[in-house]
Amino acid sequence: MSHNPLLADWSTPFEVPPFAEIAPAHFKEAFDTGMTEARAEIDAIADSLEAPTFQNTIVALETAGERLSRAARTFYNLTGAHTNPELQALEREMAPKFAKHGSETVLNEALFKRIDALWEARETLGLDAEALKVLERYHKMFQRAGAGLDADGKTRIAEISQELASLGTSFAQNVLKDEADYKLVLEGEADLAGLPDFLIAAAAEAARERGLEGKYVITLSRSLIEPFLQFSTNRPLRETAFRAWSARGEGGGETDNREIVERTLSLRNEKARLLGFESYAHYKLDDTMAKTPEAVRELLTKVWTPALARAKEEEAKLTEAARAEGGNFQIAPWDWRHYAEKVRKAEFDLDEAELKPYLQLDRIIDAAFDTATQLFGVTFEERKDITVYHPDVRVFEMKDRDGNHAGLFLGDYFARPSKRSGAWMSAFRSQHKLKGEVTPIIVNVMNFSKGAPGEATLLTFDDARTLFHEFGHGLHGLLSNVTYPMISGTSVARDFVELPSQLYEHWLGQPEVLSRFATHYKTGEPMPKALLDKLKAAENFNQGFATVEYTSCALIDLNLHLIEKPEGLDVTEYERESLEELDMPSSITMRHRIPHFAHAFAGEGYSAGYYSYMWSEVMDADAFGAFEEAGNVFDRAAAERLYTNIYSAGGKPDPAEAYEAFRGRAPKIDALLKGRGLAA
Repeated sequence: MSHNPLLADWSTPFEVPPFAEIAPAHFKEAFDTGMTEARAEIDAIADSLEAPTFQNTIVALETAGERLSRAARTFYNLTGAHTNPELQALEREMAPKFAKHGSETVLNEALFKRIDALWEARETLGLDAEALKVLERYHKMFQRAGAGLDADGKTRIAEISQELASLGTSFAQNVLKDEADYKLVLEGEADLAGLPDFLIAAAAEAARERGLEGKYVITLSRSLIEPFLQFSTNRPLRETAFRAWSARGEGGGETDNREIVERTLSLRNEKARLLGFESYAHYKLDDTMAKTPEAVRELLTKVWTPALARAKEEEAKLTEAARAEGGNFQIAPWDWRHYAEKVRKAEFDLDEAELKPYLQLDRIIDAAFDTATQLFGVTFEERKDITVYHPDVRVFEMKDRDGNHAGLFLGDYFARPSKRSGAWMSAFRSQHKLKGEVTPIIVNVMNFSKGAPGEATLLTFDDARTLFHEFGHGLHGLLSNVTYPMISGTSVARDFVELPSQLYEHWLGQPEVLSRFATHYKTGEPMPKALLDKLKAAENFNQGFATVEYTSCALIDLNLHLIEKPEGLDVTEYERESLEELDMPSSITMRHRIPHFAHAFAGEGYSAGYYSYMWSEVMDADAFGAFEEAGNVFDRAAAERLYTNIYSAGGKPDPAEAYEAFRGRAPKIDALLKGRGLAA
């Protein structure tokens, strides 16, 4: 290959990947070359005859394999946000190879001896607190990867890592295929019955994108499927759509994930036991704030009990609403959102169709940026001169309070078949100072339904909350102010990482924000105060459902990873029995059923860790109180503490200490229960 942009220096603005020049074929060569270079650099560190120092071992590891890391970040951002069959084939091929490469590093005996020697001598090295934290993270990472095992144990742990990488890739690709292949085509008045104009327009645009001009399509994107379930008065069609959504990864064909789940659990269990842990849950939680499965279960149970009681009360109201219309049936999962919308309308005189014209995507983006400006002094300016990987992606330059360049933010907001579902933050480049001031390049990826050509894209309030949530993650990466990549941005404990994102959601609901940015997409008029008041009054509506839907997932995720012998597990039966034991209402399903539970099985990120959202919510519900108590949601002193201890600190401080430094005390669960309207 004559020229490979992935192996060349990047002369693009801010060294953004030169997307226009990169073809799928370039990645294979970049990975082969990058792995060879990285292996040589890492082996040179391990085999050095010099006595280990922080500089020649830890700092050297921090800067090793840069071309490989740069190519891999570009690749995996694309496979999530804009993939194709060529990239997917390479993703399957590379998953075990990357795992093997990683294992060869963390299981290198000579390398671990150098790190271990530094750790043992840490008191004498004269390291500052940040460098000491980095040394601690390296030592723990190698230990947890199996560096202390004998030769047979290391061989087996490497084999397990490679197979798990392949399984996680297959799981994610199977879910994406099920989502991309499905479309519910609507035609005629009966199919469109009950749908508001904004949803009809979005469904028409989805049909147009799929070559079905003049028809309407509901996909499995949450921004289409959820409002369809909310508003459609055609119950058989609601059932059809819901069953397709619920059955992702469980179709019985080549995309069925149930065997992958069983094999993944077996391998994770074996890995944990090799490393001396009772279960994979014990292994995974040992490196978190929670520390133990018992602590996680205690939190989830405290929330589950009042949430279940509330959900049963909510179901009774939905049943009454259905019967008032002549519906003589038990509320089913495809009915809940529909009748909840009717009950909300009756109790609070509020419906989604009334809200949505005031929630324009562009204005909510502005609101997220303005909130950051008021809290942290940073500003955002759109850049049209930077090439992106898809025409829908927007680029914004972030400047600090002195007007200096501080990072790039990419916003990729719309659903498309080449993108996996959900919403997430990622980095093309993380902030650090090992080679001067390296500024971050952060991306937020979402799946909103695009408005018709020339029309504004309108969001549900949940969509708007998702945008604020992911931008909170984005700020965690953008505001990072550390020296070492190992602890940059979101490189923190899994059950702490959701604090900056969930806390940021609170500002969306504030009158100071909504009154300025929730403006009607046609008239430009601000959301009326009466509507704002109704929105505030209804904020805890349906919280029993939402909490049960989430907490059931968190409990089952924990329990799956505590199974002593997962071999031969019947995933469908296990899910059924587990929900029965929890007394889960038949009218509610898990937010993510096991066969498409990507948080748990498309990689190890949130495996045995889905509880993290709730753990962080205990902190975020309590943390926003610092601003409320100050009498100003943009209080300067509280914002400065938030920036210093949370958003800019990366993984430098201990999470519990970081929270207490911001809040002045440990968090209290009461704030979470009160925030969800579940307090007694």
